[in-house]
Amino acid sequence: MPELRRDPVGGRWVIINTDYPSLPEDFHREDHKFRAMTCPFCPGNEHMTPPEVDVIRTKSSKPNSPGWQVRAVPNKFPALEIEADLDRRGIGIYDMSTGVGAHEVIAQGPDHNKEISDLSVSEVVNILSIYCRRATELAQDKRFKYVLIFKNYGPSAGASLEHPHTQLIALPMIPKNVAEELKGATSYFRFKDRCVFCDMLRQEQAEKERVITENKYFIALCPYVSRFPFEVWILPKKHNGYFCRTSKEELPELAAILKEVLLRIKSVLNDPAYNFIIHTTPANTADMEEGYHWHIEIMPKLTRTAGFEWGTGFYMVATPPEVAAKYLSKPATKVDS
Repeated sequence: MPELRRDPVGGRWVIINTDYPSLPEDFHREDHKFRAMTCPFCPGNEHMTPPEVDVIRTKSSKPNSPGWQVRAVPNKFPALEIEADLDRRGIGIYDMSTGVGAHEVIAQGPDHNKEISDLSVSEVVNILSIYCRRATELAQDKRFKYVLIFKNYGPSAGASLEHPHTQLIALPMIPKNVAEELKGATSYFRFKDRCVFCDMLRQEQAEKERVITENKYFIALCPYVSRFPFEVWILPKKHNGYFCRTSKEELPELAAILKEVLLRIKSVLNDPAYNFIIHTTPANTADMEEGYHWHIEIMPKLTRTAGFEWGTGFYMVATPPEVAAKYLSKPATKVDS
């Protein structure tokens, strides 16, 4: 019989297909087909993007020229504009605000064909370092309440350019999904005086059914209340509410487990499209660190959200996380894109 499972953080329900679970070979992978164009993120084409706002490059190279390892630039077609005043007002029963925010793109490396799973651990450390540097700098702007770091891999996951990159958007308000997660985590902490994510980690480590891999500082698992087949979360073992407070000692371990998990997803699921999102405590708000625990959520695009999900807010999950973890816990093999 299928199982209904309730998320202890946000309270959402999911339906898990435990009778006839879908296995990796049951999913159809959509081809990664991009429109042919000159790539603005490749070395030599720096003039095609706005000037870089942060970069890791060789000392002998000049700004906005080849020689970089990771490069952050404003989005040429931003969803929000940073050079504006925040003007919130009501129009009858409706609320509106000027479209103030920041929208940046982080080119993860100069190689057009190397994703995070193909890079060295030190190269992934550079990427994570730029994530933190940009998020920390934008959080200094008191207009911004949340800095979202996310990656779309593959056209079906929303990527419009093939060159490996990540996006960052700073918002003047806390998004609804984040607010619900924060509310649930804060409520749990006030009731039990413990972090719900820390409790989740202790139970997963004890049961070991859904753990994929772990190292000294981080653990990767398929959450008990997965919303999507083969969904993976990466969490710090030590309580920490802020992604950008990851220490220099911890960063290589985070880079290693992120690279490994993405390589396993690529190997087991035949290089699917995916999204990953970094969930962290909001900026410029009352301290919420005690009740919240930052983490990365990775969601392969193996199925499509349809009428039932939109109509109910429930998710129908074709593969139980226990089954997904068994496949993803096997050491990855190198695969070509």
